[in-house]
Amino acid sequence: MASLTVFDRTGKSVGSYDIDPASIAPKINKQLLHDVVVMYQSNLRQGTAASKSRGMVAGSTKKMYRQKGTGNARAGSRRSGIRRGGGHIFHKTPRNWKFRLPRKAVQLATRMALASKIQDDQIAVIDDLNFSAPKTKDMAAIIKALKLHEGSLLVATANHDVNVYKSVRNIHKVSVSPVADLNALSLLSPRKVLFTRAALDLVKERAKAEGSKKQAAK
Repeated sequence: MASLTVFDRTGKSVGSYDIDPASIAPKINKQLLHDVVVMYQSNLRQGTAASKSRGMVAGSTKKMYRQKGTGNARAGSRRSGIRRGGGHIFHKTPRNWKFRLPRKAVQLATRMALASKIQDDQIAVIDDLNFSAPKTKDMAAIIKALKLHEGSLLVATANHDVNVYKSVRNIHKVSVSPVADLNALSLLSPRKVLFTRAALDLVKERAKAEGSKKQAAK
């Protein structure tokens, strides 16, 4: 069982939050985490790099000059890859880098990533995070008060909050995401994760529901 300190907007401790990493993920499989992170990163690749082979560039296929007697090295087509304006010898073609892992494996990796963050003490908890209007300056002040400004940070909220999103999006190395959109890559990439109390409550509810499903399946 891990006990996390709950802070207010000024960085003052206002309580504690108990959460058991084992209830979220009984064990952490590093190979599964690696595979899922590679999947997300691979799916971000555009795969549009392309170049022309000697059969694609414009130019005559006629032999440039006779084989012997000129003093030059023998040469064939003007489109050869060793000549300026010729095609690439090993030309690139568009490629689809996307692939998918089983949905349950991806969901399990998300829970493992969160459990590892808790075990490594890389999670901070704030009591409440609401804005009446987008205020980047106020959000930056909160991050500094919580001593989370030295490195990358992910802010996790219970639901999508437009004001919180707009307050965070212009801060360097800080991202924001509702709990429903969290994945292994988004959790492992930043140095720290800032959860609201409501967001952690939602995480615990989902973990409990998942555990109940497993028990029912047995």
